[in-house]
Amino acid sequence: MEFSQQLINGLSLGSIYALIALGYSMVYGVLRFINFAHGDILMVGAFIGYYLAPRVQIFLSGFGVIPVGIVVLMLTMVACALLGISIEFFAYRPLRKHPRLTVLITSIGVSLLLEYGGQILFGVNVKPFPSLLPSFRIPLGFGLSVASNHLVALGVSGILLLVLRLLVLHTRLGLAMRALAYNQEAAALMGINTNVIISLTFATGSALAGAGGILYALNIHSIDPLMGILPGMKAFVAAVLGGIGSLPGAALGGILLGVVESLIGGSSISSYRDAVAFGILILILLLRPTGILGKTVQEKV
Repeated sequence: MEFSQQLINGLSLGSIYALIALGYSMVYGVLRFINFAHGDILMVGAFIGYYLAPRVQIFLSGFGVIPVGIVVLMLTMVACALLGISIEFFAYRPLRKHPRLTVLITSIGVSLLLEYGGQILFGVNVKPFPSLLPSFRIPLGFGLSVASNHLVALGVSGILLLVLRLLVLHTRLGLAMRALAYNQEAAALMGINTNVIISLTFATGSALAGAGGILYALNIHSIDPLMGILPGMKAFVAAVLGGIGSLPGAALGGILLGVVESLIGGSSISSYRDAVAFGILILILLLRPTGILGKTVQEKV
C-alpha cells in the first residue's frame, strides 16, 4: 500500500522534473551545450506567479479558481519565454562562435546573476506561495489517495508534454528545430533563419521551466531565490538519465527520477533521497553515458 502511494506521488514529482528536463534537452539538441541557468528560470517563474496570483484573483474574482490558475500559468509561461529569449540574445548569441566551454561558463554566470539578483529584487526570506487551487485529497480506493496539487501537476505536465510533441513533430517550427539539431550549417543553407529558431527554442524551454516553477511551488508551498538550484540539477540528472538531447528521453528520465525519489523518501533512508538522485547521474555516466534513449554521436575532428 505504501509502495503504491509513493508511486502515485512520484509520478506527480516526476512530471515536473520532466517539464524542466525538456528545456535542457531542447537547448542541448540544437546548440550542444548545457544551459545551467535553466533551473533559475524556474525560480523566476515561481516569483512571477507569486506576484501575479493576487492581482489576477482580483481581476477574475467572479470567474472561479480554475480560470485564475490557468491565466497565472499562461502569463508566467509567456514572461519566462521572454526571459529565455533575452538570455539567449544578450548572453549566448555573442559567444556562439566561441568554444563551448566559454558558453558553459557564461551559463553558470547567468545562473548566479539570476540567483543573487533575485535576492536583491525579491528579498532573501522564504515566501509562502499562494494556493491557486483548493488543496484536498482525492480517494482512489484501496486506501490510496492523491493530493489535488499533485493531480494538477500531473495533468498540466501531461498536456504541456503533448503540446510540445505536436509542436516538434507536426509544425514547420518543429521541423526547423529538428533540422538545426541535425545539421545547423545545412539548415542555414536551406533558408532557415537559425537565429530565430534558436531564440524560439530557448523561449519554448523557458516557458516549460516557468510552468514547472508554478507546479513545483504549488507542491512545496514556499519559494525563495535559491529554490531553482536543486530541482534544476535534478532535472539535469533526469535529462542525462533519459538521454540528453532526446525529448522522449527527458520525459522518461523525469518520471523515473521522480518515482525513485518518492520511493526513497518513503523508506528508512529518506534522508539520502538527494544523494540517490546524483548517484544515479554517476552510474549513468559510467555505465551508459548516452542515457536510456540517447544515441551515440560521432564528432568529426
